[in-house]
Parts: sequence; C-alpha cells; structure tokens
Amino acid sequence: MSATSPLYGKTRDGLCAALVGELAFAMSPSETGYHLVKAWGLARPIEDWTIADFHDRRTDPVDEADFRRTVEEWAAHVSQLANLNRRTVSVRISTPWGQSQHAVLYADGVVAHSTASHGGFALSPDRNRLVASRLRLADGFYEEDCAWVAVASAYPDLFTDFEKRHAEAILRNVYPEAWEATHGQVLQPGQSRAKDRSCFDRDNADRWVVVSAIQSRQHPGFVECIAMLGGRRSTGVRAPANEERRYLIDEALYDIGAFGFVIDEARDRRYAGPSSFVGWTEA
Repeated sequence: MSATSPLYGKTRDGLCAALVGELAFAMSPSETGYHLVKAWGLARPIEDWTIADFHDRRTDPVDEADFRRTVEEWAAHVSQLANLNRRTVSVRISTPWGQSQHAVLYADGVVAHSTASHGGFALSPDRNRLVASRLRLADGFYEEDCAWVAVASAYPDLFTDFEKRHAEAILRNVYPEAWEATHGQVLQPGQSRAKDRSCFDRDNADRWVVVSAIQSRQHPGFVECIAMLGGRRSTGVRAPANEERRYLIDEALYDIGAFGFVIDEARDRRYAGPSSFVGWTEA
C-alpha cells in the first residue's frame, strides 16, 4: 500500500474512520446522522482511536458513501501534490498582508506567501498578464481566501483536482460574472451565493429588511426586530431614526433565510414600545 492509499477501519467507539498519510478522518454522530471530523498525526492504530482524538468542527451531513468520496479525493490530492514539485524558497518580501514568513514556489513567477496573519499568491508581471481581466489585480497579489482562484483559473496545471474543485466553487459563488464568462452559461437561482445576494438586494431595495433581532422580553412569543430599507447598515453607528423601524414578529414566522428577513407590512406589526435591545431609546 502506498503512503497516499487510504487505510479504512473502525475506531474503538465504533466509528467509520480512515487514514491518509498524516490526516485522519472519522464519521461523528450528530442529531441528524453523521458529520465529518478530522485529526492530524494520530500515531496509534485506527482501532485505538476515539472521537476525543478529533476536532468537532461540524460540516454538512455525510453518509458512508460521502465519507469515502471525501477520503479518496484527499488521497488523490496528496498523490498529485507529490508530482507538482512545489518547494519552499527563501524569499523575504513585503506583501499586502505583511512580511512574508514562508514562501512556496509553484512555478517561475508564481509564489505562495504566508505571513503572521494571512497570505496569498504573488505573480510576476508576465504571469499576471495571463490572468483573466475580470479577475486580474494590478499588483499581482491574490489573497488566500477567495482571490487566489484567479491564479488557479489561469494556471490549472499547478493545482490538484481537489484545489481546482474548491477554486471552481469559489469562482461560482463569489465571482459569478467571471464564472459565466468562463463557462458561457448563465447561473440560475441557487447556483451562486453572490448572484443570489445581488438579486435579493435588488428585489428588496425598497423593502424593510431586518438588521438586528432579539427575543422580546416584553412580548413573549415574539421577536423584536430593527429593520432598514434594503437591510443595509452602512457603518457601525446607529442610523437616523427615520432610516430604522422596529417590528414585532411572531417567532413561529421568523426565519432569517439566506440573506435576511423581509418585513411583510401587511402582517408584521410596527412597534414603538419598550425595547429588549440594550440602550435603545426612541429619537
């Protein structure tokens, strides 16, 4: 068995588990089934592991088939990484995120930097010119949370299938116009969070949308809400009184949804009484 081949087994407490290199996976019970948990560097055999060895960071529910797909994908990622010839290099430069503390050369002109707080890619001018114009940044620095997908899109051969799948998801959800231009398709509702958010903001620009909510102490069974037109609070400073309204919402009806609760003025009650919000006073 190669170093990247998954090793499957059962933990001491009977959970499905697997090991790929140094990364351990397990299916942890949840209220609705199972979710994926991970751990690094477990030296003991799988049958000696317990759930206490893992980080309980909840993800989407998984069944055994999902679990195996995740493990196999990671195994392929580790195998592909070994063939990409990335290497640590000594480069001490200043980046938009601070002084580089660690640098990995992906290819000539493509370097990933880590700093004390953040990181991302730095592209040489020649490399940066080949990035799609919708994603290109003039300085050639692409932060590691989202902007790095510009590098993966321009130079897919430098990334594993696992990394490219995540880059594709970020491109679709964060940069929908770039995704549509790349694929020649129009994203439909539910396929891109950023596009759905833009549609929500456009459709509700003239409606009152909740920006803060609290269980009402004065009116049990109701949620006290502060709403603004379009749901936009531009700063941390409280808006002028004529830009905010308070409502009482039946808690059985209050569902924040993906982008916020939209007030139904024919149903939801405008409220001006004593508030459960700390420090709230009527202007």
